[in-house]
Amino acid sequence: MSRLRVYNSYIRDKEEFKPLVEGHVGMYVCGPTVSGESHLGHARPYITFDVVYRYLMHLGYKVRYVRNITDAGHFEEEGREAEDKISKKAVIEKLEPMELVQKYTNLYHWAMAQFNCLEPSIEPTATGHVIEQINMIQDLIQKGFAYEMNGSVYFDVTKYAKGHDYGKLSGRVLEDLLETTRELEGQEEKRDRADFALWKAAPPEHIMRWTSPWGEGFPGWHIECSAMATKYLGKQFDIHGGGMDLLFPHHESEIAQSTICNGVPPVRYWMHNNMITINGRKMGKSYNNVIKLTELFSGNHPILQQAYTPMTVRFFILQTHYRSTLDFSNEALQAAEKGLKRLMEAYQWLKELTVDRGQLTDSSDLSTANHQLSSNKELDDKVRRLIAEFEEFMNDDISTARVLANIFELVPVINSLKDKNIPADSLSASTLQLMQQQLKLYIEDIFGLKAEEAGQTDKLKGVMQVLIELRKEARANKNWALSDKIRNQLAEHGVQLKDEKNGEMSWNIA
Repeated sequence: MSRLRVYNSYIRDKEEFKPLVEGHVGMYVCGPTVSGESHLGHARPYITFDVVYRYLMHLGYKVRYVRNITDAGHFEEEGREAEDKISKKAVIEKLEPMELVQKYTNLYHWAMAQFNCLEPSIEPTATGHVIEQINMIQDLIQKGFAYEMNGSVYFDVTKYAKGHDYGKLSGRVLEDLLETTRELEGQEEKRDRADFALWKAAPPEHIMRWTSPWGEGFPGWHIECSAMATKYLGKQFDIHGGGMDLLFPHHESEIAQSTICNGVPPVRYWMHNNMITINGRKMGKSYNNVIKLTELFSGNHPILQQAYTPMTVRFFILQTHYRSTLDFSNEALQAAEKGLKRLMEAYQWLKELTVDRGQLTDSSDLSTANHQLSSNKELDDKVRRLIAEFEEFMNDDISTARVLANIFELVPVINSLKDKNIPADSLSASTLQLMQQQLKLYIEDIFGLKAEEAGQTDKLKGVMQVLIELRKEARANKNWALSDKIRNQLAEHGVQLKDEKNGEMSWNIA
């Protein structure tokens, strides 16, 4: 049996996974900054590492999965000024900062539940670990790798780089960083432009502030993850995950400060999922293509032609390897929707299948069949080979896309049995049972896909089509009163009808 190999971003190569403690895995994944509603960019990392978590447990490991909540805002090193996102948003929404944090943390948890993501073992918050962050900063100052200036504290990157391989994870060279770093507010406090903030002095108008040895202020972004990872996973742990956008400066800074405090590099395996694009473009406010998860599920966004269910999105993400760029488009999501429906219909039929005296029936338990049917050996061998490759592909850097490709080769076989296009005894009872067990394991337990209320959705689509046709007739007959009544009454029930330029109508649930 092959052993799990993962791509380690630190060495830019795959290597065999060997945990620090046999049978146990410590995994830390950077969680969201809860200053606003979760968007499509949040879906990929948390679904990706949910599958990693599930697969590690399937392999028999006891996993401690730590995923933080950044609820103190964070200092934007690359922004135009130092700002706490949460304080700023709290003022806009006229909420207490922690009221705002709770609102968006709840929404985030709701979205993760819709995606069927398992809860992490520990979900620490930045505000709940300010003392640990202060202690770590004091240790860095004592060891000579941090310095205080006007109530703020900075990490001395130049000094660290003299004895350590700074920039190895992100592939950035310190000299290049010095040349390309922009002149930002507060830069004059630093000894060097490449130094990053560990603690920021809070200006009078700053709402979220804590007492520290350097005066009232708030922690920098990078120190929170080092402090919480160390507390719950130790000085060194197995896997650190996150999006590729966090390679620099966040993860590079984590390595530097944790290495000095703890005396060892903090992480054995760095795993990063690649970025997403929307219709070929990077997601960003300037493109008006930031899609909130509630908008994705309701279809209530100008870019979206329809609503997409959480399982459609999860399935779509798993169809591409996590280290490849993933482009979201209506065409791609609609294809995923059809593919998922086809898969789940075949799988549901297979789940209910049993063998009784050599005949396929809809009884409940295949395990009662203790005999071997006469089978089509070539087909039987093919099915077994496709199933055997599931684990091989997952052990090759969590290749969910290749597993799904194999599963979709099994779907026509299942459908042919269902439609009686191939003899009922084409597969042996043991092969049918193996297929049932393995598809249940991978579709439900590892990939986290589950049946949705497809029947209800189909009925709703059918009802909407009837109403659209009635409205078209009303418009054709110049019965504007009836046309407006259909549209307005649907709007009252949260369904928006949109008249397209080509004369067609689209709808979504607001």
